Amino acid sequence: MEIKSGVRHPNTIIDISRIQDLKKIVSTDLVVSIGSMVTHAEIMHSSLLRDMLPSLVEAAHTIGTVQTRNMGTIGGNLMTCVPSMDSGPSLMALDAMVNIRGLNGQRQLPIADLFLGPRNTSLKPDELLIDVCIPKSNLSKPTAFLKFGLRKGQALALVNVAVSFWVDWSKNIFLEPRISLGAVAPTVIRATIAEKYLEGRQITSDTIAEAGRIAVTEANPITDFRASAKYRSHLISVLTRRALSKAYDQATLKRAGDKCA
Repeated sequence: MEIKSGVRHPNTIIDISRIQDLKKIVSTDLVVSIGSMVTHAEIMHSSLLRDMLPSLVEAAHTIGTVQTRNMGTIGGNLMTCVPSMDSGPSLMALDAMVNIRGLNGQRQLPIADLFLGPRNTSLKPDELLIDVCIPKSNLSKPTAFLKFGLRKGQALALVNVAVSFWVDWSKNIFLEPRISLGAVAPTVIRATIAEKYLEGRQITSDTIAEAGRIAVTEANPITDFRASAKYRSHLISVLTRRALSKAYDQATLKRAGDKCA
């Protein structure tokens, strides 16, 4: 798209679409690895990911049209570095890492460090995104993803939110909470102040509402033709609250089901 619109004028274009190693979804003892050329449709239809990474599957469902989901890849979505991307918040909320390979070998970094600004990544000119890895220890962590756009489908996010946290059921408190926000800053961000507020606190409607209010203070939304900064700030609070409640409700249902099994 950037080539078509004249933003970029590369001298050479390399087709990587037939590199099979980039199209694999692999589960090891330590991580679940998703190759950079795995499409959004493949993520949606993967039984492994539906069981282990439901919030990422939810995010894939919201991306573009059917044609976009069939052709577009998770690597392509991440490498655009647009703040409204749908895959970034879910991955960031699960402490995902990215593997990058270049002429000087391979390196790994947290997904947050991939994003420098709109359409600007930390990759060097000779580097390629190989895969995204989610720690196995986070796969059963309660998560939720929510997106708000001007239409139900085929719309860029005005705001999107992904959350994850553990529950200490003996005290009913938050442990290791993560809140990731999209379309509210130059890159996808973590609401770290809101996370620190939640850590070790009782899971109540008041606590959840306060976390939403704090998350607003950490964002820097803009006003454009789709929405005002004020409206986006309102959405941050609402969606953060709803995502935290959704993840907790799902965790409660799963716990009740496990007890009955």
